[in-house]
Amino acid sequence: MKAMIFAAGLGTRLRPITDKTPKPLVQIKGKTLLEITIQKLIENDFDEIIINVHHLADQIISFLNQKKFNARIEISDESKQLLDTGGGLKKASWFFEDGNPFLVYNVDVVSNLDLKKIYQTHQQNEVIATLAVSKRKTSRYFIFDEEGILSGWQNVKTNEQKITRNITSINKLAFSGIQVIDPELFKFFPEAEVFSIVDLYLTTSKLEKIKSYQHEDSHWYDVGNMEELELLNKN
Repeated sequence: MKAMIFAAGLGTRLRPITDKTPKPLVQIKGKTLLEITIQKLIENDFDEIIINVHHLADQIISFLNQKKFNARIEISDESKQLLDTGGGLKKASWFFEDGNPFLVYNVDVVSNLDLKKIYQTHQQNEVIATLAVSKRKTSRYFIFDEEGILSGWQNVKTNEQKITRNITSINKLAFSGIQVIDPELFKFFPEAEVFSIVDLYLTTSKLEKIKSYQHEDSHWYDVGNMEELELLNKN
């Protein structure tokens, strides 16, 4: 199965570490985030992987050349221009020309979520995308209806809210940076090169079903911030 790792972020929340080390090569107990992610994907039968890179991209490419993973690994090079998550997926879309659903995983996420299970659930539901979400405190939420269909988005700090479908009840859930996507989503790519995958989901949700996958039963860490990085390195 195929997967994409979003690894092109600047890692601003991990400065000064990321001034000289790209976020994917930040370590937890001697192992880089990128290696942790790749190994998790391989363990769950995702053995064809594309990784987008931007900040200190040469270090990431050198690391991958030195490591020998039991998987086909390709690079989507954004070193000249950071394309955001949606634009990064658009640039790498050639990799998924077989038409099968694929997984997308943020490199700064550490979780024991069952990737095979979310993939199988996506296939059973026959939706255009499945988003791993949970009930936790954050500043930005996806809004789902009572059936778990994506219906909007909200920023609780700015009170900005976008509703994309008619709903009678609101279920606000935090996105976990893990998703399964059907290549049919590519039909909704905007002409722009740089755009957020969140905006892509919201636009698409007006016409297609995007479903939630709640995983309160699994642990999840956002290692893109210093507090949780230090927590995992201590435990």
